[in-house]
Amino acid sequence: MPKPLLQIENLKKYFEVPAGYLHAVDDVSFSINRGETLGVVGESGCGKTTLGRVVLHLLGNTGGKIIFDGEDVTNVNEAKLRELRGRMQIIFQDPYSSLNPRMTVYQTISEAMLIAGKLSHADIKKRVAELMDIVGLAQRFVNTYPHELDGGRRQRIGVARALSIEPEFIVCDEPVSALDVSIQAQILNLLIDIQAEMGIAYIFITHDLSVVKHISNNIIVMYLGQVVEMVSSEELFSKQIHPYTKALLSAVPVPVVNYNKERILLKGEISSPVNPKPGCRFAPRCDFVQEKCHKEEPEFREVLPGHMVKCHFSEQFAK
Repeated sequence: MPKPLLQIENLKKYFEVPAGYLHAVDDVSFSINRGETLGVVGESGCGKTTLGRVVLHLLGNTGGKIIFDGEDVTNVNEAKLRELRGRMQIIFQDPYSSLNPRMTVYQTISEAMLIAGKLSHADIKKRVAELMDIVGLAQRFVNTYPHELDGGRRQRIGVARALSIEPEFIVCDEPVSALDVSIQAQILNLLIDIQAEMGIAYIFITHDLSVVKHISNNIIVMYLGQVVEMVSSEELFSKQIHPYTKALLSAVPVPVVNYNKERILLKGEISSPVNPKPGCRFAPRCDFVQEKCHKEEPEFREVLPGHMVKCHFSEQFAK
């Protein structure tokens, strides 16, 4: 078995609010190998983006461990964090607001290389040209500004910027959600090609399950800061166990004319992530809820080989 590039153990991130603590990420664990993609899916507000930012140290953690390439990097000094920045990068969701409107394409892509201080200006210029070719940006755009480009080209700049210092791991935070469908496919295929060539590991955050199926090796499903199901991409789409995952998959459109797909409509109120009560957080919306669900938090355990689920009755649903 290859050694994981990234291991996350019981990671937590709580935000202090007037009413107590908001549990944005609560006891999340997973691992990613080099050259693989972990998809992270769930409703808006479930903690997907916060998880990615805590892993990258853009936000501090409340508890747990972040182990990168066999080294515990949970709490690091400024010098170590600077080194990590060269190995771990992010592609942001909005390709417009994540780019400095006063910087040209060349300035944006070259900025991280200038800060790193490892290349001469001539080498940086050559590297920028190479990156623009890799991401499919014509050289004529090298001195243009973000407002002069469309969304697809802006996101290509974001991809090139993330690749500029040759990272080993990239968090892709809904990188195609703001783009047209045809452009989405181009960016997804670009990311897959780059991964195949460079062996980069991705966390791919999205709420679009059809997208995550296309790019991911494994998928975790999050609900109110917790992972409720974790399994390979192939198996998740053939066999869902957790009731929340089944509801999510039932909402994925099927491109078949006159096909009436049965939708699972969730009812009830979403539990508050602020000082969450004991028990299963999905219980108020679950059709299979029992008294035990309100009193005891279910254990996250392996129900089938390689298939982890957080539900008291997962063995019954797995049959």
